[in-house]
Amino acid sequence: MLRRTIQVAMMVIFTAGVVAAQVGQGAQGGLKLPPAKRVRLANGLTLILVEQREIPLISLNLLVRGGSVADPAGKEGVADLTAELLRKGTARRTAEQLAAELDFIGASFNAGATIEYSTIAAEFLKKDQAKGLDLLADAVLNSTFPQSEVEKLIRQSIDQIKAGRDRAPSVIGNYFNGYLYGSHPYGRPVSGDERTLASLTRDDLLAYYRGWYTPSNAILAVAGDFVTAEMERELTARFGVWSGKGAAEVNLPEPVAVKGKRLLLVDKPDSTQTFYQIGNLGVARSNPDRVYINVINTLFGGRFTSRLNDALRVTSGLTYGANSFFNERRQRGPFAISTYTRNETTGKAIDLTLEILRQLHEKGVTEAELTSAKNYLKGQFPPRIETTDQIAAQMAQLAFYGLDEREINDYYARIDSMTLADSRRVIRDYFPLDNLVFVLIGKRAEIEEVAKRYAPVVDHKVITQPGF
Repeated sequence: MLRRTIQVAMMVIFTAGVVAAQVGQGAQGGLKLPPAKRVRLANGLTLILVEQREIPLISLNLLVRGGSVADPAGKEGVADLTAELLRKGTARRTAEQLAAELDFIGASFNAGATIEYSTIAAEFLKKDQAKGLDLLADAVLNSTFPQSEVEKLIRQSIDQIKAGRDRAPSVIGNYFNGYLYGSHPYGRPVSGDERTLASLTRDDLLAYYRGWYTPSNAILAVAGDFVTAEMERELTARFGVWSGKGAAEVNLPEPVAVKGKRLLLVDKPDSTQTFYQIGNLGVARSNPDRVYINVINTLFGGRFTSRLNDALRVTSGLTYGANSFFNERRQRGPFAISTYTRNETTGKAIDLTLEILRQLHEKGVTEAELTSAKNYLKGQFPPRIETTDQIAAQMAQLAFYGLDEREINDYYARIDSMTLADSRRVIRDYFPLDNLVFVLIGKRAEIEEVAKRYAPVVDHKVITQPGF
C-alpha cells in the first residue's frame, strides 16, 4: 500500500509539471511530443523509446496487431482471453509467483484486446527496471496457458456476459456493431459471447498466441526515466530472442454503409427504460478530416454542453445524458448517437434526437460555437498525453495506424485552421441524416409500435438469447 501511495504522489507531481510545460508550449504554437528514437530489431520487433525523466518511472506499451478482427469465425473472444491469460503462468513462474513478484516491486501489468490489436501495458519504478523488464518479457514470451486457468477464465467471462445482459448500457454497443457491420470483422464482440466462449479450448488460445504474438507483428513503446542507449540494450537482450513467423494478414474489407433505415429491437421484458443508439459508418483513423469531425461532434454530442445533451437532458428532462461519438479504425468505424429514456417517452426522445440532427444539417454552426469547440478541445487534449503511460500508448497506436508525431504536434494548428465552410462540408459528408441504423433495447410490449415509426422493417431479438 505504501509503495502505491508513493507512486500516486509522484504521478501527481509529474502531471502538474508536464501540464505546466505543455501549457507554455501551447502558448507558443501548440503541444509537442518529446523526441522519440525508433529501432527495428533483427527479429522484426519495432521499438519506440521516449525519454521523459521528470520522475523515476518507466511505462511500456506493447501493441500486437490482430485483436478481435483476427479471431477465427465462431471463436470470437480468443484474442481477448489470450491477452488476459498472459499473466496466468509462464515456463518460469506460476500465476501466483508472477503476481507476487509484480506486487513486490509495486508494478502494474494489464493486458487485453481491442477490435484491431492487443495491448500489454506495464509500469514500474526506475530502480526496478531490470526486474520489471524481466517480468514483462517472461509474460509475453513464455506464457503457458495452464488448462485450469483457461477453464476458470472462460467460466468467468461467460458469467460476466450473462450478467451484462441485465445492464443494457454494457451490451448495446455489441448489438449496434453486430447489426451495423453484419458479417464484417468489425461486427464481432471483442469479448465473444456465451456460445463462442464455450467452444474455446486451450489449443485455440495457443494457436492464436503462436500465430499473432510474434516480434514482427508487434510494437513496443517505452516512455519514462531511462537513458535511451541503455534501454535499447536492455530491451534487445530480452526481446531480441523473441522468435516466430510473420503473422497472417487480416482480411479486412471496406465496410459498406447502410442505405435507408433499419431498426433492431432487442426485447428486455423487465426494462422500464429504452436504451438506444442511432448511427451508421463513421470514418477511418487516417481520414484527413478527422480533426474537423471532432470539432463538430464536440458541438453536436461530444461534451456536456452539446446540443444533444442540452436538448435531451437539460431542456426536456428526457434523459440523464446523451452523447455522440466516432470510433476511428483502420477502416471506417461506427458513428453513433447514444442515450436512454423512460419507456413512455421513447418516441418523444427519438423524435427530438432526429430533430437535433436535422437542425445540424439545416442550420449548421455559428462562428461563436466553432470558437467554443476549438477552445474546448485544445483545453481537454493536454491531459491525454501528460503521463508516461499515456505517451507510450499514444506512440504505439500512432505507429500502428501509420501516423507520426505530427498527429500531436500539429493538432492545435489543424483545429485553428477550420472555417465555417469546412464545418458545413463536414456536417454534410460525415453526419448521416437519411441513412440510419437504429438499435433499441427495451420492453417490446411497450415500445414496438413506436419503433415501427422509424424503419420500414423492424428486426427482433431477445436479450436473453446468446449472441449479439
